[in-house]
Amino acid sequence: MSNSSAFDAIIVGSGAGGAAAAFQLVRAGLRVALVEKGGPLPQDGSTLDYNRVVHEGIFKSHEQWLDNQGRRFSPEEYFNLGGKTKWYGAALLRYGPHEFVRDPAHQCPAWPITYDELLPYYEQAERLHCVRNFDSEPDLRRIAGKLVRRTASWRYESLPMGLSPAILDNSTEARHFDGFASVANLKSDAETTFLEPVRGSSNLTILTGRAVIDLVGDSNDPTEIKAVRLDDGTELLGAAVLLAAGALHSPRLLQSYIADHGLSSRLPCAAIVGRNLKLHLLTAVIGISITRMTDVIRKTLIFLNSELPHSSVQPMGFDGELISTLIPKFVPRSVARLIGSHAYGFFLQTEDGAHRDNRVIAASGATQGLPVLDYDAGRTPAAADEHRQLVRRFQGALARAGMMAFSKRIGISGTAHVSGTLATGEDPTQSVVDALGRVHGMKSLYVVDGSILPRSSRVNPSLTIYAWALRAAEDLARRLKPAGAA
Repeated sequence: MSNSSAFDAIIVGSGAGGAAAAFQLVRAGLRVALVEKGGPLPQDGSTLDYNRVVHEGIFKSHEQWLDNQGRRFSPEEYFNLGGKTKWYGAALLRYGPHEFVRDPAHQCPAWPITYDELLPYYEQAERLHCVRNFDSEPDLRRIAGKLVRRTASWRYESLPMGLSPAILDNSTEARHFDGFASVANLKSDAETTFLEPVRGSSNLTILTGRAVIDLVGDSNDPTEIKAVRLDDGTELLGAAVLLAAGALHSPRLLQSYIADHGLSSRLPCAAIVGRNLKLHLLTAVIGISITRMTDVIRKTLIFLNSELPHSSVQPMGFDGELISTLIPKFVPRSVARLIGSHAYGFFLQTEDGAHRDNRVIAASGATQGLPVLDYDAGRTPAAADEHRQLVRRFQGALARAGMMAFSKRIGISGTAHVSGTLATGEDPTQSVVDALGRVHGMKSLYVVDGSILPRSSRVNPSLTIYAWALRAAEDLARRLKPAGAA
């Protein structure tokens, strides 16, 4: 490749937002460059191997960060083609209409758009992902039945999944989809759904193993982004740049650019960049029964409680073999396997509130050259209180259903659902991007990843990120469409 190349759009990151935006723009006839820091995942079966994925963690990023106490840790991030979607649990749920409006008691700001405005793109994403419901298996049906009969405030619904029906005939994949990357392409991740259909297009260039290290502005107007600079010094020129590197990474690129070009006083949104970080409050609960558990898919229902409107519970897609590997090493392996064979796992999640002091800070000399994730769940007390109630009530409900339950809180390294650091909104002093993903006060710079989410909702964010990216890219394509194109 030459030292500079011209594109209509450059997309930084290939996860949910980046892949969906690429799909939409390429099909509209635009020249697109998609840049991914990591490479494609291997197809040798290693992404389904317990030891390599869970215990060795060879596919996770080992990027070092600091927490708000100056302690080093590595967030649960993945740099590979398709991003985190290759590893996610395939639950594809819409936000509810009420989750687009302001909820001040829970510290939740409003979206600048309504549910109905995003609805066509939810539907498009669901069609492309072939989202479907799976029949509940016997063990989960039994647990769910007892749980709702004995605790009136609980109910359950079918969980829409991005899984192929063929997974039922592939026991290895069926037992290894939640937290593992499919080898047989039986999971509707960003690469499989959005990149594969356009991969051979002449107007799409995919660069893997290449990191974007800088945004490049116009020499006369730094509010106009003209290019990105890669780690080898290459500059890619584009009419538009779309940030899709994720809620921990996109804001750092923008923070660094603002600092380097003295835009802190010129951009109304500058003080908000990286702030209002949201993590789902997450707790893993393992329920142990006297009955042996034989379900395979497991992740087929979602549990909701009428008294906990910001929370949900989903079964883990983990069978007894994997659950046994999560039991502490001091427990004899024969005992761990026995416990695992009688166990069912659940993820409990509560919508986080937005607080400006929960934030991402780009690396600098003042931070030991490391990025900072400054987060304290105590800053959003309503969310913290509801999550404590959720854990207590769900464990109680399991007990009444005849199961002994143990819980483990997921800390700040659990960034699977991190969001909000470049939130969308109408007020440019309180948000970073507008209703179409354009950064307030900047020309040609857009955001299409989970950074934009002003609310984290009580459900997984993937489908909403896909829908947002499809909508933003459709609008961008209309404005950038080549002259004379149909």
